[in-house]
Amino acid sequence: MHRTRRTLWDDADGDGCDTREEVLISEADDPPSVGPGCTITGGRWFSYYDRVSWTDKGRVDIDHVVPLAEAWDSGAGTWTTATREAYANDLGDYRTLIGVTDSVNQAKDDQDVAEWLPTYDRCRYLRDWVAVKHRWGLTVDSSEKSALAADVSTYGCANTTITVSLAR
Repeated sequence: MHRTRRTLWDDADGDGCDTREEVLISEADDPPSVGPGCTITGGRWFSYYDRVSWTDKGRVDIDHVVPLAEAWDSGAGTWTTATREAYANDLGDYRTLIGVTDSVNQAKDDQDVAEWLPTYDRCRYLRDWVAVKHRWGLTVDSSEKSALAADVSTYGCANTTITVSLAR
């Protein structure tokens, strides 16, 4: 199986809203109206990566905190298709998928914490990264581990307890 950059969002609960829409609904600072077929109108979303709020849902990407390609390289390549799909659509932990400014998400691309951090709230991002990696049993390579240790020290994120429910 090969990596794919395109995510096929699922409608896991059969309510007509796919994973992208579910995240938009759950993360809205000003709740949108949800019509038939999960038509979303209105709403406001805050991207903590760049501290920008959006009222245009088209400007909000749903980011895999640990990108799909990084997950693949960290162990997901050995998973079944169903497990990879469950990861790509994980609504079981709010840290796995988050709404962020589209251009910032595109700049992040498939980079790990050794290569990219958001401009703001870096400790939150590092906690989210570790939580997702642990939740899914993904490995951490040496450059990633070194970057995590350095960043935790640099940004004063040390001594934080992270609670995770394992997905697998």
